[in-house]
Amino acid sequence: MFSRLQDRLRSYRDNPDPLAVVANTVALVIAGNQPFYPLYLHAIVGQSAWPAWLTLITMPLFAAVPAVSRRHKLAGRAMLPIIGVANGVLAVKLIGVATAVELFLLPCVLLATILFRATERLTMVVVLACPFAAYLFIDPAVGGPFEIYSNAEYRGIIGMHAFSVASLFALIGFVFPSDTSVQHR
Repeated sequence: MFSRLQDRLRSYRDNPDPLAVVANTVALVIAGNQPFYPLYLHAIVGQSAWPAWLTLITMPLFAAVPAVSRRHKLAGRAMLPIIGVANGVLAVKLIGVATAVELFLLPCVLLATILFRATERLTMVVVLACPFAAYLFIDPAVGGPFEIYSNAEYRGIIGMHAFSVASLFALIGFVFPSDTSVQHR
């Protein structure tokens, strides 16, 4: 049964475009891990982690990236960092800037730079502008978080966010093709 599920996920992820495979893989890993985020936060802060459950509304969007990239490779690749930014802005509103949840904008910047070819620079610039705009303009406008945590809880949350972002960077590096020819197609 596990083997069949793995085969179905692999088939759903696969795409003739190697950069779409990168986006699809990262999107599916994020979608698969998203339900654990509120649980990790709950382990740190207890019941006051409830706002984190609302971040799950973006899970179907992450899971849809491979379906979109199957129909339109460029749109699927652009979709991933944009959803990541939307999820980051939502998390800032829910649990606040003091949790360093804005660190998740950094993998969005990385994805916005590596998922596009030289012939797709205009799309890259538009997608790349999203995390910067979120950081500079949108995040300050979302207002206060739904919960306030103690200093010790903030330290724990920040540590979790830093580790999670580092893990995302490692995943992106691991799945990114080492063959640079993908950039010239």
